[in-house]
Amino acid sequence: MATKPSTNIWIRRQQCPCGDWKCYIKYEGDDQTSASSQQVKTEALSSTSFQEAAFTPYVGQIFKSDDEAFEYYSNFARKNGFSIRKARSTESQNLGIYRRDFVCYRSGFNQPRKKANVEHPRDRKSVRCGCDAKLYLTKEIVDGVTQWYISQFSNVHNHELLEDDQVRLLPAYRKIQEADQERILLLSKAGFPVNRIVKVLELEKGVQPGQLPFIEKDVRNFVRTCKKTVQENDALLTEKRENDLLELLEACKAMAERDVDFVYDYTTDENDKVENIAWSYGDSVRAYTLFGDVVTFDSTYRSITYGLLLGFWFGMDNHGNAILLGCVLLQDESSHSFAWALQTFVRLMRGRRPQTILTDIDSGLRDGIARELPNTKHVICIWHILSKLSSWFSLPLGSQFEEFKAEFNILCHLENVEDFEHQWNLLVARFGLASDKHIALLFSYRASWPFSYIRGYFLARAMTAEFSQSLDTFLKRILSGQTCLQIFFEQVGTAANFGNLTREGMQYMHIKTCMPIEEHARSILTPYAFRVLQHEILLSLQYATTEMDNGSYLVRHYKKMDSEYLVIWIPEDEQIHCSCKEFEHSGILCRHSLRVFVVKNCFQLPEKYLLLRWRLESSLVPTEDQHALGSSDQCAEAFHSLAASLLTESLISRERFSYVHRELTGLLDHVRSMSLSDEYAVNMAANNVSES
Repeated sequence: MATKPSTNIWIRRQQCPCGDWKCYIKYEGDDQTSASSQQVKTEALSSTSFQEAAFTPYVGQIFKSDDEAFEYYSNFARKNGFSIRKARSTESQNLGIYRRDFVCYRSGFNQPRKKANVEHPRDRKSVRCGCDAKLYLTKEIVDGVTQWYISQFSNVHNHELLEDDQVRLLPAYRKIQEADQERILLLSKAGFPVNRIVKVLELEKGVQPGQLPFIEKDVRNFVRTCKKTVQENDALLTEKRENDLLELLEACKAMAERDVDFVYDYTTDENDKVENIAWSYGDSVRAYTLFGDVVTFDSTYRSITYGLLLGFWFGMDNHGNAILLGCVLLQDESSHSFAWALQTFVRLMRGRRPQTILTDIDSGLRDGIARELPNTKHVICIWHILSKLSSWFSLPLGSQFEEFKAEFNILCHLENVEDFEHQWNLLVARFGLASDKHIALLFSYRASWPFSYIRGYFLARAMTAEFSQSLDTFLKRILSGQTCLQIFFEQVGTAANFGNLTREGMQYMHIKTCMPIEEHARSILTPYAFRVLQHEILLSLQYATTEMDNGSYLVRHYKKMDSEYLVIWIPEDEQIHCSCKEFEHSGILCRHSLRVFVVKNCFQLPEKYLLLRWRLESSLVPTEDQHALGSSDQCAEAFHSLAASLLTESLISRERFSYVHRELTGLLDHVRSMSLSDEYAVNMAANNVSES
């Protein structure tokens, strides 16, 4: 099976950051892997069901085609411990082929062959023993319709029939599917030996050793047969890659002529061929001026066809949306290539460097960041680490893995560095991982991923599970198709169009505490940021404060008095600092600081604690104005008043309550089924309320 040069399939990178090429990475929760595993299971169930339905053939049984009859007989044979092959066929001028003979794989006898003139000729024993099991088909035409019927059938064998775990190893049933063929060729090209390839496929499909639908010998024969084809394909792919990269460069040049704000850069090799290329859009550059404080660089995908490494730069806007800032294609994943990518990104963003950059765990990328962004905080996203745990530790730990995973997750979220290092040593000793290379790798990177080390870094909520899932969905939507680079470029351009961002519209933000600081924040923050702050305001009500001699406060939860946070209050310039460092981490005040603000009778939050990046005025797309917000308030007040009156009247009798409940249920279903009208719906509703 030759690799197709006409498609460009993006897959997860398989190289382990530990540097060992034999180490295979399986991403936990990867839809592609899960889907593949599920497909194997589904195929197995489907095959089993079909076999159960394969009853014994009989003379006179009719089939629509000879292929259908062969499949039926083959399934019957497999269920009964043998395989079949096609023997002779008989043809006439009028009917064409009108007879097909299917026989047991041990039918007939091997004809003696003339021995080759070699020193040690192979003398392999034949499996044929003259078995008479057979099924003969004859074609007939009835009322103009062609059909095949069984004219002879015998199920008498002169040899032992095989059990199910043996019959699956017969050559007729050992098939390497197309998807497996492509995977085998990829791993072989990467230098994996055949036995390692088989192990990788078993891991990917989630089957026990030796339970693949083919054996190691089949893989070895397939690789040997394809070796010449692969070499020829490499030359074709090199030419195809060069042409596609050239077309991509021409597309960038054409885009720059149409859009003066579009920016790109590239490098060439010694033969003047395009090597690396990066690009960004005018909207992305403008968005970076507002939301370039935290950048996520995703480099977890590469092209299975071209071998190019793909990198995306993402930011988070004030509504919690992922925004595409730029894209890059690299020939390799060396620190030199990453350094060029980072250097180019800063240049495309008009020289401004991010405050924090989030990446996967990669030594080349870390070196590139240290060289090009020395003043930028480097954070390794915890979700990338968690996705690798199963591949790294499930086999060595076995039944202990789930317990290890739970304790590792707790370890990640410890707040104190000393606590982390103490618990880390206990974890390593308990599970006997002191010599594990992945444990050593994680510990060497500890300044970049545990919460205890990075809680003072500004991340703008880019480390939340919600944002991680949105990025994953975003990437898979772009990379799902098998496309050439030019079409891929168009897909990226569509994704970078901020007109496609989900608009908050006239979403109403309910007040839950009636506290002045809540109402003040609602008028300034986006719904996304306000919901986060509102949650902290609600939780702040569960905390008690103790004022200290220096004017600072100890803040404790009313149930967890053993855990306390120090909040430093400087009244002269209204500064507040909490030991939890949540504001420094996300840009949104924590519950402990909010509790102190309430104690100090602050009715509005200081402007410095309502960051510009979380404000409505910073939105990339138009949002509701103050008039719309006031209209929302009018609607809410009117409905609250009406609902209160309705509740009072309905509780007078059971009959009234049943009637109101029934009518309101129907009304709610009707309203939910109504289509959304224009953006002035809330204003129109407010006008109706005013008129009434």
